[in-house]
Amino acid sequence: MSRRPYIREVKRSWWLGRRRYVVYMVRELTSLFVGLYCALLVVGLWRLAEGRAAWDGFLAALSSPLGVLFQLVCLAFAAYHSVTWFALTPKAMPLAVRGEPIPAKVIVGMHYGAWAVVSLIVLIAAGI
Repeated sequence: MSRRPYIREVKRSWWLGRRRYVVYMVRELTSLFVGLYCALLVVGLWRLAEGRAAWDGFLAALSSPLGVLFQLVCLAFAAYHSVTWFALTPKAMPLAVRGEPIPAKVIVGMHYGAWAVVSLIVLIAAGI
C-alpha cells in the first residue's frame, strides 16, 4: 500500500461536463436571486417603517431602469427555480394513496395548478 495521499485534481468547470450538472448549478444560482429579492422586500418594510420620505425613495429606486431590470431578472430566476423544483418534487417526495403511487405528472400538475390559483388570487387582490 502506498503512503502517498491520493490527490485528485478538481477543476472549477467540473459542472460544465454534463447538462444535468449545468441545470443543477443554474438552479442553485437562481436561489441567490430569490434570496436577494427577499432581502429587497425586507428593506422595503424597513423603509416603510422609517416614514413617507424613505418609502417614496425606495419606490423611486424600484421604478428606476436598474430597479426594474433587477426585478425582471429576479422574476425570471424565480420562475426557473419554481419550474425546476416542480419537476423535481416527485423524486424528492414520492406520494402514495392507499398504497398506490401517484404518477409524477399528477404531482407536478397539482403544483402548477396551485401556482396558478395563488397567482390569480394575488392578481385579483392587487386589482390587476
